[in-house]
Amino acid sequence: MAFHEVRLPARLAFGSTGGVERRTEIVTLGSGFERRSTPWAQGRRRYLIGANLKSLDDMATLTAFFEARCGRLYGFRFRDFVDFRSCEPSGTITPVDQPLGHGDGMRRTFELSKRYGEEDAVTRRIHKPVEGTVRLAVDGAELEGPAFELDLATGVVTLAVAPAAGAAVTAGYEFDVPVRFDADRVDVTLESFAAGRMAAVPLIEVRV
Repeated sequence: MAFHEVRLPARLAFGSTGGVERRTEIVTLGSGFERRSTPWAQGRRRYLIGANLKSLDDMATLTAFFEARCGRLYGFRFRDFVDFRSCEPSGTITPVDQPLGHGDGMRRTFELSKRYGEEDAVTRRIHKPVEGTVRLAVDGAELEGPAFELDLATGVVTLAVAPAAGAAVTAGYEFDVPVRFDADRVDVTLESFAAGRMAAVPLIEVRV
């Protein structure tokens, strides 16, 4: 997949709007009952950025970032300030925030993930962890740096020693959302010599 491992500068996202979307297919039967299904196992995030930018310098920075991604061609990292940690946005990351699985005495690789909800929880794969934020534990005991390796491009952790059978592997981390621009143009209106107005620029999450 065409993806650049760079993050959109945070100041360009201030005032952004967005969230998660689902796709639900609904068929109404002759009896009036509904049959509902979804082709998506995971939700997909969408955002609108840039509409609150006033500084021409910030608009130039966003335009340059857009050009470097060749419009919709290359994906990039985006911080969703509502959902960017393994815990609550205002919380403190701990190595037991999210379950990754259990050891079997042989398995050494685990994928970062985040659970949403309690009963009938949905598990989201985390592909873009933030460097230096990932903490790992086995049965509640935190592992130190040399005890595991992290692939920042995929969110896969490899432990130096396979956890014992039944041992719970958990993690805490910050993460970015892999997105791309969902338009091939950006529009800026000059309102004074030092300020302007930019039309909202859409972003959409990409599957990786």
